[in-house]
Amino acid sequence: MAGLRIGVEHLFLGLLHLEDTPASRLLQERGITLPSARERLLAASRRQGLERRKEAKPALEEFSQDFTALASEGLFDPLIGRESELERIIQILARRHKNNPILLGEPGVGKTALVEGLAQRIVSGDVPAALKDKRILSLDLSLVLAGTKYRGQFEERLKAILKEAYEDRTVILFVDEIHTLVGAGSAEGSLDAASILKPALSRGQVQCIGTSTFRDFKRHIEKDRGLVRRFQPVKVLPPSEEETVKILEGTRRRYEEYHQVRYTDEAIRRAVLLSNRYITDRFLPDKALDVIDEAGAKARILGHRAPEPSDERPGSERWVPERRGGAAAREEEVPTPP
Repeated sequence: MAGLRIGVEHLFLGLLHLEDTPASRLLQERGITLPSARERLLAASRRQGLERRKEAKPALEEFSQDFTALASEGLFDPLIGRESELERIIQILARRHKNNPILLGEPGVGKTALVEGLAQRIVSGDVPAALKDKRILSLDLSLVLAGTKYRGQFEERLKAILKEAYEDRTVILFVDEIHTLVGAGSAEGSLDAASILKPALSRGQVQCIGTSTFRDFKRHIEKDRGLVRRFQPVKVLPPSEEETVKILEGTRRRYEEYHQVRYTDEAIRRAVLLSNRYITDRFLPDKALDVIDEAGAKARILGHRAPEPSDERPGSERWVPERRGGAAAREEEVPTPP
């Protein structure tokens, strides 16, 4: 009974079914009989069903984002360094069994950037033949969960996604923070996302790339022996200061074009050095990128103002990069570390 729906059309047919009522007599006087009304309502229902099916999107298209399409449009920053980690990911994906890499590292070290870099490599053709035609689709788990009020709706959506991924052998699913799959969508009498995913991974029906932190991996995934066996871990450690400088130099142009400023080599070096020294609760390269982004935003806002004379003593402010597009970048000068 839970699946039955009573609508206005059913009430209308009920009125016609009661022959000795004023409403039914009035309708019959106008030539509306029970058989004709039933036939018209069924025809209308069939037309609506066809229209809904035409409008319905494939599950993969509705709940994921195509990283390879975004890479082909040049929307990702270039991947600088990380060659060993990227080669390891490619090697795992090329395996016959247990070919699902999971990237483990602290927030901000560049796990998602590695997957974006892989998408760029696929687009450029710089991958083995087994990965030439692959597409990386980033699954939005929160979108899959949205609106699933009744038991079984989440399972139905996820199974549809896995079915489409199996039928389209070019798909590699990417699940950021994959530990959130454990327990996701579970309700009384239903399976969680991880339990639905495990059989598909074990049979090799789909390939998946996941990311997680060491802590969340140990807390959620490592306890599930059936799930952890499906993945091959790839450790992504924070880059050194010198490696981070190279990363910022490689992405500098994107930030300069966006903020209409120029970053000097010294500003890049200081962003890495000082963020690593004073921002202790986050990791490179994310915190250094945030520093140059914040500096560029401030410089663009203040760029219309003339720089004030500065005594350039330690702790004072000075204008460092050259003007470009009417804006200048500013940095807070601090004593050079020994």
